[in-house]
Amino acid sequence: MSLQEILREAESLSREEQSQLIKLLLDKVLPSTDAQPSKAHSLRELRGLGKEIWEGVDAQEYINQQRDEWDKPR
Repeated sequence: MSLQEILREAESLSREEQSQLIKLLLDKVLPSTDAQPSKAHSLRELRGLGKEIWEGVDAQEYINQQRDEWDKPR
């Protein structure tokens, strides 16, 4: 059965049945939010993330390099 045929069949349903059909299709396609309640996260969980990138880098030297790049004409 093609999508056009299915659409024609759906158009023959009452509004209530169409609404029920839509809900059933959405339940099939979209993940249920009720099944997996999302846990609120804290920004504090990100503390230390990526700290290995900055190992051995002098903060003031890095800032000075960035400022020097800003001043260079493009």
